[in-house]
Amino acid sequence: MPIATLSLHSLGYCCQKSPPFSLKSSFLSKPTKTQFSFAFKTTEKRPFSHIVSMSMEAGIGVMGTKLGMMSFFETDGTVVPVTVVGFREGNIVTQVKTLATDGYDAVQVGYRRVRDKKLTKPELGHLGKAGVIPMRHLQEFRLQSVGEFETGQKLAVEEIFKEGDLVDVSGTTIGKGFQGGIKRHNFKRGQMSHGSKSHRALGSIGAGTTPGRVYKGKKMPGRMGGSKRKIRKLKIMKIDNELRVVMIKGAVPGKPGNLLRITPAKIVGKNIPKS
Repeated sequence: MPIATLSLHSLGYCCQKSPPFSLKSSFLSKPTKTQFSFAFKTTEKRPFSHIVSMSMEAGIGVMGTKLGMMSFFETDGTVVPVTVVGFREGNIVTQVKTLATDGYDAVQVGYRRVRDKKLTKPELGHLGKAGVIPMRHLQEFRLQSVGEFETGQKLAVEEIFKEGDLVDVSGTTIGKGFQGGIKRHNFKRGQMSHGSKSHRALGSIGAGTTPGRVYKGKKMPGRMGGSKRKIRKLKIMKIDNELRVVMIKGAVPGKPGNLLRITPAKIVGKNIPKS
C-alpha cells in the first residue's frame, strides 16, 4: 500500500465515525489539537525503578586533605610514588536523605572543624539540628541503601577501606592562570627559523564564508586548571592509623592542602552492573 494512501483505519484505529483526517501526503487544513489527541495514543508513565546509575557511588566515601607526595618501598624493594592524604577532625554524617523524604537516597558528610564565625547562620542551624560540630565542607554520597547510616555517625577510614583497595579520588586541579595553546592543549610550535611569522600562535580556527564563525569548543588560549578532576582506580598502598594518613599510589588532583574526595572505585561488572 503506498504511503500516501495510509489512513487511520489501516493503522488499527477503529471507530464508528470516520476519522477527522487521513495521513496523506498533503493536508487540506491544519489539524487541530483535538484531532491530534484522537489520532495518537497516550503512553502511561513507567513506575520509578531504583537501580544503580552512574550518578551513584559504589559505597560510602570520606573526605581528606592532600599532604604531599613521597616514595613508598614495598617488601621486595620496589619504589612506588604515593600521595599522602591526611584526615582532620570530621567525616561525620550530618544528614541522611531517603527516597521517601527527598526523592533519592544519599548520605551527607561533613569535614574539617572550624569556628562558628566561619560559617553562616543557615549552616550553623543545619549542623546544630543534626547535633554535630561546625564543619567547613559538606558533601553528599548517593547510595543504593542508607539504612545503616544515622545522623552523627563517625566514618572511620580504616573501617571503610583496607590496604590494596582501589579508590576514585576527586579534587580541584592546580590553577595555572591564562595560558596559550601550547601549554593548555599541547599544540606544536611553528617554525622557529628566520622568516617565520608564527612561532607559538594558533593556526586556522575555522573557514571563512562557510560557516563564517568559530565553532563552540574550539581549543584556544584561556584559563587553565582550577577545575574538578577525578582519578579512577588508584590503589591504597598503606593505612597508618597512628598518624591518621592514607598512602595512595600515584598522583591526585590539586596541591598540598587541597580537599580530596575518596570513594570506592566504580568497576563495571564488579560493583556496578553491565548495562
